[in-house]
Amino acid sequence: MHIKTTGWIALVGGMTGADIGVGWVDSAGALHFQDRYARNFSKPIIDSTTNDWIGLQGREENGWTAIQFKRLLETCDYMDVSIKTGTNIVIFAYGISDPDQRQSNGDISYHENRRGTRMIPLRSYDNPPPENTFDGLDSFDFRLNNYLLPSTDTTYYCKVFKIPSRFSTKRHAIGYKILVDPSSQDIVHHMTTYECNAAAEFDDAKLPEGVCDDHINQFSACLSNMANGWAVGGDHIVEYPEEVGYPVGGDFPVKYYMIQTHFDNAHLDSDRHDNSGIRFYIGEELRRYDLGYLTLGTESNPGAIVIPPQASEFVIDAFCTPKATEGGQKTTDEMCLQTFTYYPRMNDLFIGVSSLSAAAWLTVANSSSLTNVEVFKQWLHSIQWTPEVVAKWQQFHKNSSRLVRIIGGSVFETESLDTVPIYQDLITMTSCNTANHRTETFIFLLFIPLLMSI
Repeated sequence: MHIKTTGWIALVGGMTGADIGVGWVDSAGALHFQDRYARNFSKPIIDSTTNDWIGLQGREENGWTAIQFKRLLETCDYMDVSIKTGTNIVIFAYGISDPDQRQSNGDISYHENRRGTRMIPLRSYDNPPPENTFDGLDSFDFRLNNYLLPSTDTTYYCKVFKIPSRFSTKRHAIGYKILVDPSSQDIVHHMTTYECNAAAEFDDAKLPEGVCDDHINQFSACLSNMANGWAVGGDHIVEYPEEVGYPVGGDFPVKYYMIQTHFDNAHLDSDRHDNSGIRFYIGEELRRYDLGYLTLGTESNPGAIVIPPQASEFVIDAFCTPKATEGGQKTTDEMCLQTFTYYPRMNDLFIGVSSLSAAAWLTVANSSSLTNVEVFKQWLHSIQWTPEVVAKWQQFHKNSSRLVRIIGGSVFETESLDTVPIYQDLITMTSCNTANHRTETFIFLLFIPLLMSI
């Protein structure tokens, strides 16, 4: 951690229930590091269980403080937060002076507006291969070309690409690399690569691109099947299993692809350019199976996801009818989709999603019409979300009828479902039940400029 201050620095994960490490370098050059815990929005207390944040080295120079520290991935300490795979939300803060060492625990002062937050993939989902794994292989990139972002908080930008003409015979991509522009790492939220319909036709000399909603008719042929999906926290380099590859070129019917990039420009910057995209690595030989992508979850609209405010826990079930797989058939807005890679690929199955039926909504709203989305949202905001109402809302979601959509190739089917079948949740196993749960350690060396402060 590297911040322009000669005071204390803290790395946390949110205030209430936060696991906090606080460190500083005193006037003699000695490093101090504390394990703290925030019960609520008050001053964090010293962790009274175990000390799991360990300072390794620190220094002050020209008004800057740099600290290297480590912490176990899983401590099984209720005052600590597990470091999990994928995205971890990290909040940091700093003070302008060292804690008062005349007090036994070195009291820290309030950070005021000296704070910041970042979504950081501290742990890989898998063990990503080194990039030299693909040395010597053919590859191709789909990338934006110095796109100038508008000064709006949320932008979905779409750009169509054509598979390189040199792939006149079918080949297999055996891995890929996500290419996030280094200057855009703080604003690229996710990227989705879509296959365009086999019948899609474009002017190869002027392939369409632009803000997705502004050119929806041009992009409509490229919004069904995913060819790749990445979001903050995902691995940047992925290698497919040795028996499977993603088909490109030759007699594979997909010739055009579209990348949809979600930019989260929270500071409304007006001078940001981006060149992000994806690189596919092509194997030398065809593999046994073609790889496919299957998206399951809920529709991304208010008719599918309504989570009451301040609810500590709320379950929304999504369902895709079994026959679909039996031989073939703003950042602040809620999205709940899971995308799986599978093989062998089925060209008539891409998406299985569900939402509550219109009849269910009309019943709970005691209204004959809620067809206007804005009116529907206003009605939701007008509800007084007491704990009793939230409990009733949970039962409504659990027991209501649903509409299931199956999409793939020429297939577009809908099916009504009276209730979601009863199922038993999988039990999440933790390493806290094992004798060696304290063996993994994560070493942090974060460099954070002043402009990123909370």
